[in-house]
Amino acid sequence: MNPMDKIFSNGKAFIPFITAGDPCLSFTEELILEMAAAGADLIEIGIPFSDPIAEGPVIQAANIRALSNGVTTDQIFEMVRRVRKTCNVPLAFMTYANPVFSYGIETFLKNCKETGINALIIPDVPFEEHEEFKPLCKEFDISFISMIAPTSENRIKTIAESSEGFIYCVSSLGVTGMRNEINRHVEDMVKSVKEVKDIPCALGFGISNPMQAREKAQYFDGIIVGSAIVNIIADHGLDSIPRVKAFVKEMKAAINSLSS
Repeated sequence: MNPMDKIFSNGKAFIPFITAGDPCLSFTEELILEMAAAGADLIEIGIPFSDPIAEGPVIQAANIRALSNGVTTDQIFEMVRRVRKTCNVPLAFMTYANPVFSYGIETFLKNCKETGINALIIPDVPFEEHEEFKPLCKEFDISFISMIAPTSENRIKTIAESSEGFIYCVSSLGVTGMRNEINRHVEDMVKSVKEVKDIPCALGFGISNPMQAREKAQYFDGIIVGSAIVNIIADHGLDSIPRVKAFVKEMKAAINSLSS
């Protein structure tokens, strides 16, 4: 089975996001293993970047902390290589076009393949420019994940037709961050996608607690959470692993309760 097919094969998927190197890479390595043990179905690993335009203050601060520690993309690849010795949970990189271009697209994707990265998410690459990445992603068996938002409207079906792995549904306009309320019309995105393609849809940007996760999991195949987890790390630093692991378990249980 393709590792990406595993993500949604066990009920609703929970997908946590963390920033690599915040507060240090050895912490990130241990946290990935613990989140996998806690039930994460896919783990998004953010490559720190100085201008993460899709990120809110919480994840921007995590990027700054990681970069201040001197974390490099090569070090992150080596960390993933170590993780892959014992972890079979699918892994995705979330990054921006500039770091990939600077590294060299082909070299970057070749390293993704060799170290065990299964998918790539690049928020600042519009759908019309995906062809710069998708042929090479296909060559190296890396799923290039498309993103849609409520404002995508008529483009949603076009994007869905050429998507692979799953579709990352953005809950609202703006940047990542915890929100008290999630756009009530997000479920319309799923309907538009499913009309043209039977591909899983995962919702991100704004979900921060089990109640929100359970509510939106009625409509989506997966739930993505970043800022709430990064915020725990910001508050507790090297002592946050047990807290993040408990949070992952709680969120996974919340969305799984729909089918119990």
